Amino acid sequence: GEQKAATCIACHGPGGNSVNPVWPKLAGQHEDFLYKQLQAFKLGERQNELMAPMVAPLSDQDMRNLAAYFAAQETSASQGNPDALEAGRKIYTGGNLQSGVVACTGCHGPSGLGNPMGGFPRLASQHATYVAKTLRDYRGGQRANDMNQMMQGIAAQLSDTEIDSVAEYITNLQ
Repeated sequence: GEQKAATCIACHGPGGNSVNPVWPKLAGQHEDFLYKQLQAFKLGERQNELMAPMVAPLSDQDMRNLAAYFAAQETSASQGNPDALEAGRKIYTGGNLQSGVVACTGCHGPSGLGNPMGGFPRLASQHATYVAKTLRDYRGGQRANDMNQMMQGIAAQLSDTEIDSVAEYITNLQ
């Protein structure tokens, strides 16, 4: 996995810790989740003009090795906008009863470490820009590889302000 990951450094950074906030950190992400995402890109279930040619030559074993490598790496810390943290914390930990948004903690845990057995990814320390884009992509239907369209349904209930706030909160989780 480490040898294959050399190509990934350009976008996802050394050890999977991207410094560009539009590209996700892969370090510390759950192995099965990473593998599923690589498969989705390869099969065209998840669209991205940069990722499609990167995964095209990968074998199933290559994808498994990459997933194992990145899962074993330590995630670097991030810091979000302090002005949005309280609003984001409220949504992340308690949801929004008025709009029907459930708390993020139910699937991703109080510390954002996710639930690998349930297929829920680690969110802690992920770039706020990437998280916000992902939520908007779910809301708009550009991303649809979520289990039972769960994230699409949740994101559809979030306002842009709520998305930005919860993304800033998530980036501060360790």
